[in-house]
Amino acid sequence: MQCLRPLRHSGYSPSYSFLSDLQRSRMCGIWALFGSDECMSIQCTNAMKIAHRGPDAFRFENVNGFTNCCFGFHRLAIIDQLYGMQPIRIKKFPYLWLVYNGEIYNHHTLKKQFEFTDYQTKVDGEILLHLYERFGIQKMATLLDGVFAFILLDTANRKVFLGRDTYGVRPMFKLLTDNGFLAVSSEAKGLTDITHSMSSPPKITPFLPGHFEVFDLKPTGKVESIQMDRFHYCTQEPSHAVYDTVEMLPSGFVPETVKSNIRLLFENAVRKRLMAHRRIGCLLSGGLDSSLVAAMLVKLAKEEKLKYPIQTFAIGAEDSPDILAARMVASYIGSEHHEVNFTPEEGFKAVEEVIFHLETYDITTIRASVGMYLVSKYIREKTDSVVIFSGEGSDELTQGYIYFHKAPTPKAAAEESVRLMKELYLFDVLRADRTTAAHGLELRVPFLDHRFTAYYLSLPEEMRQPKDGVEKHLLRDSFKGLNLIPDEILWRRKEAFSDGMTSVKKSWYNSLQDQMESEVNDYDLEKAPKTFPFLPPRTKEAYFYRQVFEKLYPGQAKWLSHYWMPRWINATDPSARTLSIYKPDKDQ
Repeated sequence: MQCLRPLRHSGYSPSYSFLSDLQRSRMCGIWALFGSDECMSIQCTNAMKIAHRGPDAFRFENVNGFTNCCFGFHRLAIIDQLYGMQPIRIKKFPYLWLVYNGEIYNHHTLKKQFEFTDYQTKVDGEILLHLYERFGIQKMATLLDGVFAFILLDTANRKVFLGRDTYGVRPMFKLLTDNGFLAVSSEAKGLTDITHSMSSPPKITPFLPGHFEVFDLKPTGKVESIQMDRFHYCTQEPSHAVYDTVEMLPSGFVPETVKSNIRLLFENAVRKRLMAHRRIGCLLSGGLDSSLVAAMLVKLAKEEKLKYPIQTFAIGAEDSPDILAARMVASYIGSEHHEVNFTPEEGFKAVEEVIFHLETYDITTIRASVGMYLVSKYIREKTDSVVIFSGEGSDELTQGYIYFHKAPTPKAAAEESVRLMKELYLFDVLRADRTTAAHGLELRVPFLDHRFTAYYLSLPEEMRQPKDGVEKHLLRDSFKGLNLIPDEILWRRKEAFSDGMTSVKKSWYNSLQDQMESEVNDYDLEKAPKTFPFLPPRTKEAYFYRQVFEKLYPGQAKWLSHYWMPRWINATDPSARTLSIYKPDKDQ
């Protein structure tokens, strides 16, 4: 990969004591077994398949009194000393075992609010143990402001609990056999070769976002599921909002009040995600969403007096719309900007690796993931940024896809927005997590802040629709006149990441389709419905992805329930550039 030199050098020398009293980075891989029939040393090899999520340390620990139950944990170390290794266990609650992947942004607030005094560690996850012990699992989950996937074991009451954040920003999969053997992993690949005593292979399924599940733990180590409930839905004001640093918002739907609230909540969402003891950077495509995140991040970093400049990262061909727009934004906000040159040939070479990490064969997810995977690789190899901000979630929340212009009614558009939010864990959030985690980076997505999303979705349906031919009009209008980002970017039309990183003359999807002409023959495509009866591929590109997926994960096609496609328009391809309503910016 040809990597262009950073556009501005600061002469900065890394130092890792940036912010006082902040939580350590929590990008990691979690894995656990309950009731295994196989030798643990053999099963443990499966946990190593997710080692990329935490490349610096690994722990494998059996559970006292349950020799066929164990936890595995991969950790991204922060400084020399390995603070916060998991499972987390504390003297006050010796019967509780916790592994989790994520960040709890309000852990200090909750500790103070509920007067938890007997703290043993400085990690954010300890708050889960105190909340569970006092309130039980459901209230514990509702009080967490953050992104997380957790496995909590209570040996005193013989219960196992699983939980995952509202949008599934942190991944988790489970395997449960008919005879009660439970296996859990951050990624499905950590479960595909688990051995068991069942005659037919059990299903490996993604754990549903916004839910928790309760299992009885038998004396044999086997489990039985006794409760599965939702603890938060995207349209609900989160329970933890009453303890937030931003308290009651002005009510009503007067436009200026609404726009002020949007700005306030967005700034709060970025600020709370600054907690880190590793260097913070930001992906910058030059689109509206990543530009707002990067600009707010740079602004708040200066206010918090971070001892280093924020690094921003763009990927694309030299003449691509994204590279040019990102360069403009970086210059405007004063970030230390890095550009990674993208070529279709290099993209082709990365496709199989990308599918391995994604665990999907969805067309648009793979297209967009290649660039994100390559820029993440550059960040890991060439810089010291580890905590990476990104703009995921905004298109779903603010009706940013151009097909929203074709919504038949405001109500239909609002319902579609909620559907997309519920399915983020299958598509955009999956892409963002896996492509960054593949290289040991930790993702932060402020547009998916619980309070920000709940507020935006509470606004009148008509207010959230595209206006004057412009998608995301309300979001854009909320930042008008503030000089946070250039006006050309504030009103730049929507480009899909996989489209914007190549020129309009020949899109990335065109290059992929041309390449697949030589990879898949007409006969194979004709027989696709018989070869792949579930979600059969209809193009050579889709066939190629499915072929690679089946080689890596045979028999697991149902991990994807449906392909991502635009609605309300006659679409045969997910790319925005194929739609009849697509109009490129004049300068492209």
